[in-house]
Amino acid sequence: MSICTYCGAEIPDGAKFCGVCGRVPSGAQSTVRYSSPNDPARQSNVSSNAPYPIKNSTRKPYQYSPVTPNARPQPGDINSSAEVEYSYPPKAPSHPAQPPLYPGSTNATPKGSAPRRPRRRRVRMIGCLSALVLLVILGTLTIVTGQKVLAFGSAISTQSPLSTQAGYMNTSDRVNILLMGYGGAGHDGAYLTDSLVVMSIIPGTRHTTLISVPRDLWVQYPPNSGNYTKINAIYTMASNGNANPVAGGAALTQKVSLVTGLTINYWMTINFAGFRKFIDGIGGVDVNVPDAFTAKYPKNDDPSINASWITVHFSKGEQHMDGATAIVYARARYVLDNNAEGSDFARSRRQQLIMQAALSQLKKWQTWPSLYSALDALKGTLYSNLSLADLASFALKMDLNGARKLGLTNNNVLVDSSANGQYILAPRNNDWQAIINYVKQGLYN
Repeated sequence: MSICTYCGAEIPDGAKFCGVCGRVPSGAQSTVRYSSPNDPARQSNVSSNAPYPIKNSTRKPYQYSPVTPNARPQPGDINSSAEVEYSYPPKAPSHPAQPPLYPGSTNATPKGSAPRRPRRRRVRMIGCLSALVLLVILGTLTIVTGQKVLAFGSAISTQSPLSTQAGYMNTSDRVNILLMGYGGAGHDGAYLTDSLVVMSIIPGTRHTTLISVPRDLWVQYPPNSGNYTKINAIYTMASNGNANPVAGGAALTQKVSLVTGLTINYWMTINFAGFRKFIDGIGGVDVNVPDAFTAKYPKNDDPSINASWITVHFSKGEQHMDGATAIVYARARYVLDNNAEGSDFARSRRQQLIMQAALSQLKKWQTWPSLYSALDALKGTLYSNLSLADLASFALKMDLNGARKLGLTNNNVLVDSSANGQYILAPRNNDWQAIINYVKQGLYN
């Protein structure tokens, strides 16, 4: 082993150049080690004849002493004779322990891993749980609501709630429905259809026509029997006092088809007693009263309970009506001051206004929450041979605000008459074809 004369590094025997500085040594030097600048051995090397001061190093070829900032000499230690110790790799700076997030928890993290963020994870978990709870609630409400709606659809129709008999009204052909209104149990003539309206629409254009048929129209029934009756009695006769509403609806629909010349395949009955509860259920209706009138009206629909009378008055203009007021307005007959409002034609027109107002109210989304609670009242109020899906489609296709309104009256195709001691209406000049032509010309095509 020899010493490099240039850098003082040790050169193994047989090596031709220094492994530290790469120079070829001129000769061997004795090994001299020192630990500080004040060492006497080092001073002797400096004063020697060596070309460069010899520094005796303890490093071996191709090896370097590790240096770290942990043990660097301080400014006051430059002339110290103590050896300087270094360590590698440097130690990571220590951090003060953090308090636990909540009692019983720890903040320990695996060695070498990044600190966790438990707060953000907890917020995410709470958000996920809240969304899950909301979905469960909405799903439950949807199921409950769906079940109630389907049960309602089954109760008011001869058809399955989601089935269709009219292609969900996706047609360009005219669709006609006969609406039949009766007083219901507790009234005189409980199932006499005092309100008869043909609702005719073209779904593709939403063109709507409302045709009123007077209850006193004198017709032959049963067909080809030679027997005559008022048209409002057909339903109660054919249904055997509402025991078979399907037979009653079919019989009256067939007769109205013959009178108007329209193909009417569908019908719906309305019990006005239940209609009152329905109007209350949807929060009432807004009606634009065209003419003011005062009338007498039974204090109770059943005279056996209370046979007295009350006086009612309706002013001209927009009015909000609850169920009881709407029914009185639609059915008031004994008018005291405006004779025109005392006719059956006026009553039919008022009934149309109430039905129009109710349908308009149903189309408002603000009414839908109330409609849910009103479904029970409607169960005993409506009945039809159209499914719930088709009825809803028909209502959405109707344009009541722009509808044409026709009425068969003694001012156009009918005349006043009498039969068997009762007031009736008959075709003018006994011309039934004139009625068909009048309806055809008045349709909104």
